[in-house]
Amino acid sequence: MPAVMIQGTGSNVGKSMLVAGLCRAARARGLSVAPFKPQNMSNNAAVTADGGEIGRAQALQALAAGIAPVVDMNPVLLKPETDLGAQVIVQGRRITRAEARDYTAMKHTLLAPVIESFRRLEAGHDLVIVEGAGSPAEVNLRAGDIANMGFARAAGVPVVLAGDIDRGGVIAQIVGTQAVLDPEDAAMVKGFLVNKFRGDPRLFDDGYDYIAARTGWRGFGVVPFFPDAVKLPAEDALDLARDRGKGGFVVACLALSRIANFDDLDPLMAEPAVRVVMVTPGQAVPGDADLVILPGTKSTRGDLEFLRAQGWDIDLAAHRRRGGAILGICGGYQLLGRIIDDPAGIEGAAGQSAGLGLLDVTTEMSPDKRLERVRAVDAATGTPFDGYEIHIGRTAGPDCSRPFAHVDGLAEGAMSADGRVMGSYLHGMFTDDGFRAAFLERLGAAPSGIAYGAGVEAALDALAAHLEAHLDVGALLALAR
Repeated sequence: MPAVMIQGTGSNVGKSMLVAGLCRAARARGLSVAPFKPQNMSNNAAVTADGGEIGRAQALQALAAGIAPVVDMNPVLLKPETDLGAQVIVQGRRITRAEARDYTAMKHTLLAPVIESFRRLEAGHDLVIVEGAGSPAEVNLRAGDIANMGFARAAGVPVVLAGDIDRGGVIAQIVGTQAVLDPEDAAMVKGFLVNKFRGDPRLFDDGYDYIAARTGWRGFGVVPFFPDAVKLPAEDALDLARDRGKGGFVVACLALSRIANFDDLDPLMAEPAVRVVMVTPGQAVPGDADLVILPGTKSTRGDLEFLRAQGWDIDLAAHRRRGGAILGICGGYQLLGRIIDDPAGIEGAAGQSAGLGLLDVTTEMSPDKRLERVRAVDAATGTPFDGYEIHIGRTAGPDCSRPFAHVDGLAEGAMSADGRVMGSYLHGMFTDDGFRAAFLERLGAAPSGIAYGAGVEAALDALAAHLEAHLDVGALLALAR
């Protein structure tokens, strides 16, 4: 089979970055390569060329592979809305909302579309590089598994196990994983690698040799920590718990409990004149913030309650009185309005909530989901830009007479009379260099003129070179032959 799978000893061990780097390395070797993740759990999603949605990591991996993202690259996407419930997206389309217990019962029905999507990719490319989810050592989840060994065995794909030395205990991670695996699952593993090493990798030679001797698996190398990973869009919200930049223009973003599509921030983090501050639970919105962003969320009314519990509604009112700017994107736009109505219980319990009242608009949730790439024009500056919509709910009201943008000649979003409070359903706007510069300049910042997309491409090239220098990439890819 022309495929190889990277599984991990746990979540956030670097599987997504490894697959992105291997996709770019395979492409540089002249191979037509595609990424694939059978099941992903993430609220950071991308709209695909074929009009569906997949995890953001798979969209980045598609970019690394030099191809357009399609729904087959991530056929099952779970988007958490509460601690126990999530949207279930199958081959790009929302099919239901399921509680965790219900999803466990329905998993066995999803292997067929997973294999169907995989076979289509396999038929169209020289190589498919597959990413697992979480860890195969979660043997309590093995029954009906479609994310790790259940998929690998069903599709006949060899596995390389990645451990994360940065969090400690990597020997136990890898040896322990083998110890708990079913022997037939363990037989799918053809080797291991150690990721995120800080310092001289030769200092781990004895540990590396011990893993190989104890497991009988061949080692493919030790990968040093890759600092330029911060230049690539992150999928895991855990990666947001940091401030970025040292510029004088302060952008504060509320770290909502169900924050979604937070890669909207990445281009701002790359601007030298900007400092992005993530306002985490228990913290106040900084008094020196020039712009506060309310990001997307997968649970608008739930995060409205969460926001108020942090006292952020009071901080936003004070920020507004000081003349600061506020931008709500997607769910954040809905939060800014007067009313959020969910009569059918699309995102949870049916009901209505009073919003922040910073924009004179109301939102009604509906089961129809809008998924579309768009070309828009900024209403304030006339600057064209690319973006995408990925939301449920429709928003209307008097402030929509002052739109944030125009799409196909139609008004989109809303603004307050003084233009300081803005709301829009358009994600990805700051990726467009021209719009980002115009937006920052309008608010008093000094845009740098950097080409954000070119920086991402350069980081992917550097990641591939990094893996080539420290892994036996040729032998790893040869497993797929």
